[in-house]
Amino acid sequence: MREGSLEAPTRHPIPWQDESFYDPDEIEKELRRVFDICHGCRRCFNLCDSFPRLFDLVDASPTEELDGVKSEDFKPVVDACTLCDMCYMTKCPYVPPHEFNLDFPHLMLRYRAMEEKQGKVPFVDRQIAETDRNGKMATLVSPIANWATARDNKIVGPTLRKVAGFHPDVELPKYASHSLKAQAAMSPAVNKDAPAFGRKAVLYATCFGDYNNPGVGVDLIAVLRKNGVETEVVQPKCCGMPLLEQGRIADVAANAKIVSAELGPWIDKGYDVIALVPSCALMLKFEWKLILPNEPAIEKLSRATFDVSEYIVDIAKKEGLVPGMKPVPGTLSVHMACHARAQNMGQKAAEMLRLIPEASVKVIERCSGHGGSWGFKKEWFDVAMKVGRPVARQAAQNGAGFVMSECPLAGVHIAQGIENQKTDGPKPELVSHPVQLLARAYGIGTTARA
Repeated sequence: MREGSLEAPTRHPIPWQDESFYDPDEIEKELRRVFDICHGCRRCFNLCDSFPRLFDLVDASPTEELDGVKSEDFKPVVDACTLCDMCYMTKCPYVPPHEFNLDFPHLMLRYRAMEEKQGKVPFVDRQIAETDRNGKMATLVSPIANWATARDNKIVGPTLRKVAGFHPDVELPKYASHSLKAQAAMSPAVNKDAPAFGRKAVLYATCFGDYNNPGVGVDLIAVLRKNGVETEVVQPKCCGMPLLEQGRIADVAANAKIVSAELGPWIDKGYDVIALVPSCALMLKFEWKLILPNEPAIEKLSRATFDVSEYIVDIAKKEGLVPGMKPVPGTLSVHMACHARAQNMGQKAAEMLRLIPEASVKVIERCSGHGGSWGFKKEWFDVAMKVGRPVARQAAQNGAGFVMSECPLAGVHIAQGIENQKTDGPKPELVSHPVQLLARAYGIGTTARA
């Protein structure tokens, strides 16, 4: 038996269609096996709140070993996991193909799937995860929706947040008046003189990119078309990450089949697929294959999918970008989002930003703490801000310029952390996605300045 695996991490398909997957006794047995290994290692103590909670339970037990911890005390450990995959990807020496076969995030997912099977996912949480429906409705009344959910709304805000279980001080995402699909029609024509002319890409808008922040997609389309890439926009269904967080694996599988069926014909026509949010790219590239391992359409989509920054860098390396970018003054502080890192593609956002002339890029490679809807919740918001404090501190110390993350929710969370720093010096301007600075450097897009 070796101390740690030297091979690249691999993952097994998720056997969610087997009844034993939801068996409480089997799950408890596996929890104790994995938690005992984690207790003996403790390498992940500084990643998230799950591991400190686990280690505190062990240390406070009568035996100071896992056998002294009651099974009912495991739930807070599970609840603190954000499924960021960083323990699996960057820290744990015992992931497959190691014989210990340890996959902490997927074990947490299994526990939540058991709870979902038992009907323990609250009704309100289930409604929050219906992002397609919520986005379509909110964009119709976006001024009212944004007013009602604003942090400083003291009229209806407290009631709405209480019902949803959101923390009173958390900054919630805003909704756009027009979806990305609607705004894409006004994008510039394809530059036929660009080196990359002939490429075709279909943008998987994602719920957030379509309904909350279409500006990222608008700027990406502007950059792509300037570089000769024909673009289209689709949003057939949510990728299912909010559902996955709740253990609703069957619902994720249903969404995966719908999305892959609609994107398949685009791939057959020679289009690459670009997902606007790292979490969604991760789902299309990796998670769906583990949930539906024998679906040819899922495999085809996985091979054709790119992250935004990954695609721009690919153009730069293979054909070259159109010249004409001008320097963007100030430090460019870029946070490497966990679900971008989990795609195992390198620091593509930083690589992309360095394509801007004279760019001063500073990389922040720690968890922002937001964890999707987890970080919005009343019981977790303070923990989320604590986990993300080093990121906010580093971004604030980088001074004037820009701060950004490929993950839009992480960016808003970091900005709120910077606000809490209460420093007197200049603070960086939040940009929703690094590609928007490329658009600014070209003098195009929603963030371009005269």
